[in-house]
Amino acid sequence: MPRFNFYSHLGVHSSSSSTLTTFDAPHKYVTSPIHLFRSPIVLASARMLIAIYVLATLLTTLIWKSTVEHLGRSYFCYFTYLTYTGLCAYYFASGVQTITYALSWRRNGAGVGYALQRWPRPLQALHVVLQATVVTLPILVTIVFWVLLADKSTFETPFKAWSNISVHAFNTVFALFEILCTNSPPAPWITLPLCILFLALYLGVAYITHATQGIYTYSFLDPNKQGAKLAAYIIGIAVAQVIVFSIVRGIVVLRERWALKNGRILRVGGGLGGEETPRNASVDDDWEEVESPVSVGVSAARAKGDV
Repeated sequence: MPRFNFYSHLGVHSSSSSTLTTFDAPHKYVTSPIHLFRSPIVLASARMLIAIYVLATLLTTLIWKSTVEHLGRSYFCYFTYLTYTGLCAYYFASGVQTITYALSWRRNGAGVGYALQRWPRPLQALHVVLQATVVTLPILVTIVFWVLLADKSTFETPFKAWSNISVHAFNTVFALFEILCTNSPPAPWITLPLCILFLALYLGVAYITHATQGIYTYSFLDPNKQGAKLAAYIIGIAVAQVIVFSIVRGIVVLRERWALKNGRILRVGGGLGGEETPRNASVDDDWEEVESPVSVGVSAARAKGDV
């Protein structure tokens, strides 16, 4: 029986593998199928602008809640701000990686790689997991907020209106940018149970917050008010995450199929980040490439006779 390999399921090569593989060989995490962002310099700039806006929003809301509302102590006890921090971290990380690719691209031409490809496997795996949370959890936050939590106080003041739009609407916009405007591959299925685990761990954070600060971060988590409905809310949110994850993954697969059909997916060996798929290529022939980024590196190595 083959041994389960966590890294390989994330698209990260195994150190014990006998085949030659490269993490993200076609440079999907640092390129875009959209004409506006085809230049890695433009894509890097867009990602850094998003990261800066998200960081500015985090700092502004944290300062406001600390100095005006005197609630800064519980700021990072809210899932909203935790996922927003994840957005900030991902866009800075992906922006830096795209910058390294853009600089190499300008100096040496396409297909030269980027920093993360040379970093240790744990960092590559963490990048894949973080990306999976960024394209799903913010959407879940948006749905839960506008369905369960929003009320007349949401737009009570200009500051509340701006902050709520930023963290409960723009968060989904930023997730959609990664989903639709980059070549990032579909989130591996193994990241779905990890996302569910993160949600479960947050329950611990929420109830620790109540035990230490006397507040429920979200009203639907109060067992005294919700009673039996509490279990329904918890299970419902977990099911919603499964649905969101599946829909997002399906959209990304369709986006990659469209990109393959139109020559927007990059391959190893020439062109911007690699040789583009011929426009008359069969989409079905490339399905495995859409599903597994590592397969591209294996195929390239075999073509060269290295495997």
